[in-house]
Amino acid sequence: MNGFAAQGLDEDAFGDKGNLVSAFDAFPKAKPQYVTKTSGGGKWTVAMFIVSGLLILGEFTRWWRGYENHTVAVEKGVGHNLQINLDIILAMACSDIHINVQDAAGDRILAADMLKRDQTNWGQWVDSKGIHSLGKDAQGRVITGEEYHEHDEGFGEEHVHDIIAAAASSGRKAKFSKTPRLKGSVTPGVADSCRIYGSLEVNKVQGDFHITARGHGYSEWGAGHLDHTAFNFSHIVSELSFGAFYPSLLNPLDRTVSTTPNHFQKFQYFLSVVPTVYTTNPNSHYRGDTVFTNQYAVTEQSHEVNDRNIPGIFFKYDIEPMLLTVEERRDGFLRFVVKVVNIFSGVIVAGHWGFTLSEWAVTVLGKRRRQMSEGVLNGRAHESYD
Repeated sequence: MNGFAAQGLDEDAFGDKGNLVSAFDAFPKAKPQYVTKTSGGGKWTVAMFIVSGLLILGEFTRWWRGYENHTVAVEKGVGHNLQINLDIILAMACSDIHINVQDAAGDRILAADMLKRDQTNWGQWVDSKGIHSLGKDAQGRVITGEEYHEHDEGFGEEHVHDIIAAAASSGRKAKFSKTPRLKGSVTPGVADSCRIYGSLEVNKVQGDFHITARGHGYSEWGAGHLDHTAFNFSHIVSELSFGAFYPSLLNPLDRTVSTTPNHFQKFQYFLSVVPTVYTTNPNSHYRGDTVFTNQYAVTEQSHEVNDRNIPGIFFKYDIEPMLLTVEERRDGFLRFVVKVVNIFSGVIVAGHWGFTLSEWAVTVLGKRRRQMSEGVLNGRAHESYD
């Protein structure tokens, strides 16, 4: 009835129809005694499991980490104030330093009244872990390797959730670390440097934050003229960031040192500040899964000036009128399952073709070897017969 006898096939060679379900089996199976097992099939099976496992593990890792989606748009909100966080060590006495901010609106901010100044020793900071010098290109500009978040804004290879976790660990009321005590003595006369640190509010417009010597630059009531031989604008930037203070996040100029043997040296840093939002949930404004901050790209020029110019350290910053949103997403679990099924199916198909081709190659080579062997034997038999 099923046509096996008409084709000269023996139906008994296939599996028994033991129950109702197997009776309707459209794909009859051969009995074990009619199946030939090969070592090649087992090897290909093991190889397919190994390859499938590696591919599925890689897909699971990518699914678990998620992916980042960068969106650039015009900043909708209008902000009037911007917070600058600074922690810098200057190789001069605190009483010889003049700190000021001048912005494009014409406002002058006495930063010295908002920032703290502690006497310290240069050697206590320059040998600290993480301090490094910035390389320069042929034009003398600093090489930081920092661009707009293609590098994760100086945060190393961290992902968005790592940045949010680091920001959360800083706490809402993050504070600057304490200035270490002077080595050898606590008398003010031992100090050879000054630590300037703290946060200050400025207008959210283009501005110039600068550090000069006493009596130079802006005129200050009661400030004497500092002798030129006391100028030394070698400095270490431990922290320079814009927006909320997150000490756990690393910025391009953080932990950098610049030294000079010249008294009249002018350091200029040109910063392009971009408001940035890191989020793992774009539909939520909860602080736990969103960080509102700023990142910046920087270039630097440093050169010696004459006594008619003003030496010092100048941070010229410009606020870009755009908002960068870095969103971390993860595909749904169902989509991940579909990808796993596709991977496993593809490996099975590829393995089947590989097994078939390898068996065909073994068969062809085996026939050729047998033909050659038989030919040699037949030749020897004819020679002996003759």
